[in-house]
Amino acid sequence: MELKKRAFAKALTWQTMGFVMMTGLGYLATGSLTAASGLALVSFLIGTVTYVVHERVWSRIHWGLVKPAGYG
Repeated sequence: MELKKRAFAKALTWQTMGFVMMTGLGYLATGSLTAASGLALVSFLIGTVTYVVHERVWSRIHWGLVKPAGYG
C-alpha cells in the first residue's frame, strides 16, 4: 500500500511538469502569458486532485498485482 504522502508527491511532480507544458502550449495558442498561466493553474489544481484520488482508488485494487518471489 502506498502512503498518502507518496501519492501526493507523485501528483505534485507530475502536475508541475504538466503546468510547464500547459503554460507553453497556452501561450502558443493565445499569445498571452496571463491567459496561459491561468489556464495552466486551473489545470494544475484540478489535475492534482483527480490524480491523487485516482492513485488512492487504484492502491486498493489488487487486480493485476503479482506477489514477489518468496512472499507469503
